[in-house]
Amino acid sequence: MITTNSLQSLFRAIANANDEQELKQQVMVILGEYFAANRWGLMFFDECPSDQKISPILKLAISPDHNPVLRYLVNNHTAVHEELLLPPGMWGKICPRQDHGHVMAGPIVGDGNLLGGVGFTRHSSRAPFNSQNLTDLNALCLHLSTQLTTFRLSRDKGWLQRNYETETETSKNPLTPREMEIVQLVAQGLTNTEIGKKLWITENTVKQALKRIFRKLEVSSRAAMVAKISRL
Repeated sequence: MITTNSLQSLFRAIANANDEQELKQQVMVILGEYFAANRWGLMFFDECPSDQKISPILKLAISPDHNPVLRYLVNNHTAVHEELLLPPGMWGKICPRQDHGHVMAGPIVGDGNLLGGVGFTRHSSRAPFNSQNLTDLNALCLHLSTQLTTFRLSRDKGWLQRNYETETETSKNPLTPREMEIVQLVAQGLTNTEIGKKLWITENTVKQALKRIFRKLEVSSRAAMVAKISRL
């Protein structure tokens, strides 16, 4: 029987999970109880439904432009709750749902990128999350990120091996998969800011990636970059 009276027990619960589904469906319940939350969830950004499949309200909720908690998470990769960012009462105007009266979110990271997040909410009639909750969540997110990265690498091992062999054989394209994503979005006419929002990374990260791409391809402009990569 797993107890929730200490962080150590939660660390063990995360470490003992057998797969990603167990983390999402069982361990997250334990974390929700630990934080006295009404609702909780764990998500990866690459699993988010397309814009055509989500409601306008949900679309706003997962938009960094509209949601300051999510924006802070994307920019800083650290746990945050609404009272850390907003004056009293402001969150209720952004999110009027009573069961989301208080919200706290933490990052899932890997390979230097924000891959997803965990979120917890409390009813507006209850006490808000506090600084100790944030400290605990940051510690838990470290363990969650490590375990989830392990699961995903194990699940995608065959794909990674095939991808490595293909790159080794063709080697004409020096860009990483992430860099290729950025090139493709540039080719679609997106700005650095728009690319950052699309990939859940900061605008500065996009700028630095483009500098690396320019060096690798020996080009000096976005147009030349797109043209050269199309010929590889």
